[in-house]
Amino acid sequence: MPVITNINDLKRLHKKRTPKMFYDYCESGAWTEQTFRENVTDFEKIRLRQRIAVNMEGRTTATRMIGQDVTMPVALAPVGLTGMQRADGEIKAAKAAAKFGVPFTLSTMSICSIEDVAENTDKPFWFQVYTLKDDDFMRRLLDRAKAANCSALVITVDLQIMGQRHKDLKNGLSAPPKLTVKSIANMMTKAQWGLEMLGTKRRFFGNIVGHAKGVTDPSSLSSWTAEAFDPALDWDRIAQLRKMWDGKVILKGILDVEDAKKAAEVGADAIIVSNHGGRQLDGALSSIRMLEQIIDAVGDKIEVHIDSGIRSGQDVLKAVAMGAKGTMIGRAYVYGLGAMGEAGVTKALEVIHKELDTSMALCGRRDINEVDRDILLVPEDFAGRWA
Repeated sequence: MPVITNINDLKRLHKKRTPKMFYDYCESGAWTEQTFRENVTDFEKIRLRQRIAVNMEGRTTATRMIGQDVTMPVALAPVGLTGMQRADGEIKAAKAAAKFGVPFTLSTMSICSIEDVAENTDKPFWFQVYTLKDDDFMRRLLDRAKAANCSALVITVDLQIMGQRHKDLKNGLSAPPKLTVKSIANMMTKAQWGLEMLGTKRRFFGNIVGHAKGVTDPSSLSSWTAEAFDPALDWDRIAQLRKMWDGKVILKGILDVEDAKKAAEVGADAIIVSNHGGRQLDGALSSIRMLEQIIDAVGDKIEVHIDSGIRSGQDVLKAVAMGAKGTMIGRAYVYGLGAMGEAGVTKALEVIHKELDTSMALCGRRDINEVDRDILLVPEDFAGRWA
């Protein structure tokens, strides 16, 4: 195994070992990618206070997210097409997360199905759904998630219509990949990826094909996907979806104080402050800029998590210090998956955990549950003054 000291080391290997269309799917945002970039750079504007002569023995990063014990306040975010980054990618990521002691979230648009992941792991995982028009499909999907013993439902609420991602259109993104001269030439340089893909039967969207009405192959899947998402989504519909699930519910995609208040009113157990990793509304503020004002508005009513832009343990520490009860990583673990499979996801978690633990100690804290804003130096105009 190469020497990996940070997430960018995994990112470089991911780019080298994964077909371009799937690397670009991971490493891209909507339109100009302004929000995609600022999700990361805004974390860099927050500084940490170094403290000395503090007992650093007996440290712990263990905490709880929606009542679940976790090794650190990190969950693996739902990422579509993960099984195209590496053969059986969702299974490999779920195994790594379970062994490390953090939640894994399976996307509805995964390559491995709910059943695939449940059969190959021994711990409950979270399941993510979109707000789709087809109630019959939604109910059956949730029934399948309950049968798989999923411990939480993550409802994505910021994808009524899709933001345009230029790279995906230019690459002709699909699963399995369309065979063109360009794509074949690129895949021929990814021998290990190709050999692993030949060895698996999982190359389609496992939660959709054979389960959604009329979807039996990739061509019928495309037409179904184009019609499936519900542009009429409103808070009444979200409340209906909440009632379909009798366990923990997390709403993902909250970026406004008023929406956070509504999420608390409909009975969600947690929200994820998120702009979909910069893949939806380009020009929206970064998640970390919006975090504090959302926590100030609803933090005593609902658990607040955050995703978008987290690439290090220091980012996790900053988010927790600003009040988040948990964080989600997407690209950071996908880099590891594409680089080295399950071992790469484990390495990504190890890197983030070490950075979190060391930085917490150097800020004079021994317990992640005692971390607060006192360890931060935040620019006075960080949230911005917007007319």
